[in-house]
Amino acid sequence: MEKEQTAAWTIQDANTLYRIREWGNEYFYIDDTGEVHVQLKRNTPKASVSLLKIAHGLQERGLKLPVLLRFSDILDDRIKYINESFQQAIEEAGYRGSYRGVYPIKVNQQQQVVEEITQFGKQFHHGLETGSKAELIAAMAYIDDPEAYVICNGYKDEEYVDLALRCISLGIQTILVIEMPSETEVILERARELGIKPNIGIRMKPSTTAGGHWTESGGDRSVFGLNTTQIISAVDALREAGMLECLKLLHYHLGSQIPNIHAIRVGASEAVRLYAGLVKEGAPMGLLDIGGGLAIDYDGSSTASSTSRNYSMKEYCDDVVEVVMNICDEQQTPHPTIISESGRALVAYYSVLLLNILDTNTFRSEETVPEIPEELKHSVQNLLYVRGMLNSKNAQECLNDLNYYREENQTKFLYGSVNIRERALAEHIYWSIMAEIYEISKKLDYIPPALKSLEHQLSDIYYGNFSVFQSLPDVWAIDQLFPIMPIHYLQHRPTQHAILADITCDCDGKIDTFIGRSEANYTLPLHNPPEDEDYILGVFLVGAYQETLGDLHNMFGDTNVVSVSCDDEGSVMLHSELDGDTVADVLSYVEYDPKQLETQVRKKAEAAVREGRITPYQRRKIITAYNAGLRGYTYYETDQED
Repeated sequence: MEKEQTAAWTIQDANTLYRIREWGNEYFYIDDTGEVHVQLKRNTPKASVSLLKIAHGLQERGLKLPVLLRFSDILDDRIKYINESFQQAIEEAGYRGSYRGVYPIKVNQQQQVVEEITQFGKQFHHGLETGSKAELIAAMAYIDDPEAYVICNGYKDEEYVDLALRCISLGIQTILVIEMPSETEVILERARELGIKPNIGIRMKPSTTAGGHWTESGGDRSVFGLNTTQIISAVDALREAGMLECLKLLHYHLGSQIPNIHAIRVGASEAVRLYAGLVKEGAPMGLLDIGGGLAIDYDGSSTASSTSRNYSMKEYCDDVVEVVMNICDEQQTPHPTIISESGRALVAYYSVLLLNILDTNTFRSEETVPEIPEELKHSVQNLLYVRGMLNSKNAQECLNDLNYYREENQTKFLYGSVNIRERALAEHIYWSIMAEIYEISKKLDYIPPALKSLEHQLSDIYYGNFSVFQSLPDVWAIDQLFPIMPIHYLQHRPTQHAILADITCDCDGKIDTFIGRSEANYTLPLHNPPEDEDYILGVFLVGAYQETLGDLHNMFGDTNVVSVSCDDEGSVMLHSELDGDTVADVLSYVEYDPKQLETQVRKKAEAAVREGRITPYQRRKIITAYNAGLRGYTYYETDQED
């Protein structure tokens, strides 16, 4: 890598540029050598390791990038943090109930995640939330705590209800939550048939709506839950069946990633009043499930934007406890056990995607306007005139003229009056002048919108070894912003402004919006990639939803996965290594038979031998290469061995 200017550049500058202290939440930081470290245990200074060191260690072991890193210790810390925060709020407020957390399996269904959550959460009786039969089957196997809850949400057929009832007979604290009016009768009928007394909850449809991407989880048009009329009908049906005593929980959910604490307070107020009403109807109740929504500050701005939040964990817990306690006291209702279904807040920090940059494409000319042969000057004289007139006072006007003359040149090319060399020269001059206008615009007191867009127009394209659709589907689907930055060379000033393109053949396979200080940025500051080693970027806070929402666009499969943890002495361990999908794996996912494919290629190769187009030795090489391709990683592979 070329030596960037370092005299006026410090690690503090890198911290400010990438905002790692704001969104890193003390889990990630830049060390004095310019490498990003992960702090695996907050109170163990030695429990810190360089992400670059991890990447190099994996490559030496033969595991190629891209790779998803999971940090078990961070997951453990997040579970402790939410449980201890609620317990502190309960003690300080004098609340007479307790707290129980349940993890929504849908947020990250990977086996290791569910196993570790039940393992780390056992001391807090942290349970699981399921939304399908498959998730309930996983929960039945991993819950091993008679005080932890399994909350059964989602639409339920008889088989789902039967499984939940049998969980109760196994001693698992299972709650069947009524999501649809018809489920009341299904639960009662199956309970009578199996002779198992159910634990029943009702999901209310809150009128309160929250901001952010998932605002439609609440409000009258929410597809989830029962309105007040339907809740009363369910209560009457339970009473008539002699099963009102089974109604123990009220559940509501305002949405994921709720950015504004005001919505949380209002939603809780509405729910507690309905909860108190159900108690007065004669239901024993005892459990108030406030759903999920506890947000992550992805951009570090601490605001009510959709990628941030304007509250802390402490404020969240304090406000929920205060609202529930005050309204219950007013209504003379016993304080319920508060259940929350926080998922994103637990697992987002848990995972980091590391990817290497494969190539770059530069739009900004590295040179000034070149010497122009006399015979070509006529074709670019208008562009040169614009350059000669350019100054800080007319930058906007010159940009307008520049674009006009470029379009004119392109039109002439279409009709044959400009040849390929003349067009190439015009393009070179155009981008050189654009770069000059951009440099002028950065010094202006007021930058017009058209000039602001120049940074994006002139940005480089860095081609990363990853698939947006497989590893970061929320970027494509809902314009989610994740913190992205180099994990090394941060002692040097980044000199390039770039967007990221993945290796899929899709125009949507790119990231061109990044976290900023007061608003989103449309380029990412990066270094010139080194020639003799990988330039590695980290995509942070990707532990929630991304793994299980990913698809096989262009047949790019799951990445390699490695878990990282440390012992009490601070020694770092790599474990739970999972190989990413091979080409054969992803082909089989879309109903190809790899053996049949190989057989068909063998037949074609043998026919080519018979026809004299290849030799038997060449046939062997073709089949060997084909089989190696089937066994290979779906991502770009470089030879990392000596």
